[in-house]
Amino acid sequence: MPKTALAMVQTAPRVLEPRDLPIPEIGAQTALLRIEACGICGSDYEQFEGALRTPMPAIPGHEPLGVIEKIGDEAAQRWGVDVGDRVAVETMLSCRFCPACLAGRYHLCYRRRIYSYIPLSDEPGLWGAYAEYMFLDANSIVHKMNPALPPEIAVMFNPLGAGFRWAVEIPNTRPGDTVVILGPGQRGLASVLACREVGAGQILVTGLAADARKLELARKFGADHTIDVENENPKQRIRELTNGRGADVVVDVSSYATQPVAEALDYVAPGGTIVLAGVKGFKPIPDFISDKIVLKEIRISGAIGVTSSGYTSAIRLIESGAHPVEEMHTHEFGLRDAELAIRTLAREIPDEESIHSCLIPGR
Repeated sequence: MPKTALAMVQTAPRVLEPRDLPIPEIGAQTALLRIEACGICGSDYEQFEGALRTPMPAIPGHEPLGVIEKIGDEAAQRWGVDVGDRVAVETMLSCRFCPACLAGRYHLCYRRRIYSYIPLSDEPGLWGAYAEYMFLDANSIVHKMNPALPPEIAVMFNPLGAGFRWAVEIPNTRPGDTVVILGPGQRGLASVLACREVGAGQILVTGLAADARKLELARKFGADHTIDVENENPKQRIRELTNGRGADVVVDVSSYATQPVAEALDYVAPGGTIVLAGVKGFKPIPDFISDKIVLKEIRISGAIGVTSSGYTSAIRLIESGAHPVEEMHTHEFGLRDAELAIRTLAREIPDEESIHSCLIPGR
């Protein structure tokens, strides 16, 4: 067992530095995870840019998949896992006793902490998955996963979990519903899979001209129609495809772009639901007309993170092999290439199109 772990530490906006950090001792209620893979998503870029206002220095990485290297007796009993087990780790750490936790909304815990957003100064420091090892707090929630799956596929538990929670659980999507998904990135594609699993009647996905490959994959995953918003009129097209009614559910998973939020009010049917899950860097929304919400009795819900039911559905889907989720995976990077991985996802690298990517220590 090594005494230190390589970790990529964010010290300032757009600055990641490799550091060797001490591997901590493990108590009765905690564990040490050997990272097999860490997924990368749009919020990694927002953290990298400094848009999320997270503390620094800190180790990014909130989608950890790994193997239990050490574990305390109480943690092993509580979590039902032991040394050598592969686990997917939930992002949120909650206190379990505040009013939100006691009401079953542990992801909204008043004292919530999030892996990768905890500063290095909080002992023991290894709070993110851009590292060879990660500390697992006593209040962690972990899910066993099939060890035979390739790590780059198993680590998709996080975006797929978001698809189930954001596109199905929060809006209560039911069989026969029409769903419009704004943005064909990994969480948009995950939303397609989740909605198809629960029997949505019609699934429409919007994207840019540059998203042609992603839109094609959306159709393969079960989308009935895709809309290139740069070459088609999305409002008119959605009206045509829904016989003038609009969608029962609209899910915005686009990152940074504010226009889809205002436009969602036109896409949704009277009495329908809009779920806002794409972070916009705290930018205001131009042309957002609130009277449309009133006159159509639209329900708007925010979505932050994934809860256990979403993760469970995602893991079941991955392990079933019923869908070609591997076609969503495009890139793998070593730890020291974390900045390249983030910039590739953000389309800052010419001629590289990333959908799902991950860091794999040792590569």
